[in-house]
Amino acid sequence: MFGINGAEFVVLLVVAVVVIGPERLPRYAEQLGSFVRSARGYLRDAKARVDAEIGDEIGDVDWSKLDPRQYDPRRIVREALLDDDEPPRERVAPPPPPAPSSVPQGGAAPFDDEAT
Repeated sequence: MFGINGAEFVVLLVVAVVVIGPERLPRYAEQLGSFVRSARGYLRDAKARVDAEIGDEIGDVDWSKLDPRQYDPRRIVREALLDDDEPPRERVAPPPPPAPSSVPQGGAAPFDDEAT
């Protein structure tokens, strides 16, 4: 509940008893309980209204298809661009580029006098 463990909850209760005092603590605890009960009632009514508005249509939705973790942009583009009649083609690697020769056959490397 709110990321509070048992020891922290006990410390909060002790602080509440010290700050509020033992005379007013039962009255505040009763007000807190009535607030929680009314909040639960509001949430229950809101859920019932939403269920009545949406109806049975929400049960027909396949939520697993809408999971964003399943989307692969490459697959989506591939499916959008390829026709169903044509099987996907094998990817052929381009030939490697020729090895650059840093020194031409004439001897010295070219020199650009305008380069900085």
